[in-house]
Amino acid sequence: MTSAATNLSWDEEEQLYVLRLYVAGTSPNSVRAVSNIRRICKTHLKNNFDLEIVDVYQQIEKAGEDQLIALPLLVKKAPGQVRRFVGDMSDEEKVLKGLGVY
Repeated sequence: MTSAATNLSWDEEEQLYVLRLYVAGTSPNSVRAVSNIRRICKTHLKNNFDLEIVDVYQQIEKAGEDQLIALPLLVKKAPGQVRRFVGDMSDEEKVLKGLGVY
């Protein structure tokens, strides 16, 4: 017999988080954002994520796809609704809540 909590955990593990992080070269905020989101993904999302890092200086054509408002910008494309997070991703709890992890 399985509990609802067990089923919820299993469902969460099966969700693939599709993320795109837009950065501006090697600025300090961009470097921190890359480091922080990689750590968050590896720690909390295990192998259930697809993280694409886009340097807008090198891939300017991708910048138009997600209506950039500021950099660094993390776009959660899946699961669920598209969400955007601006900043260096240093507030781990806020990022995890926004991703719907908890």
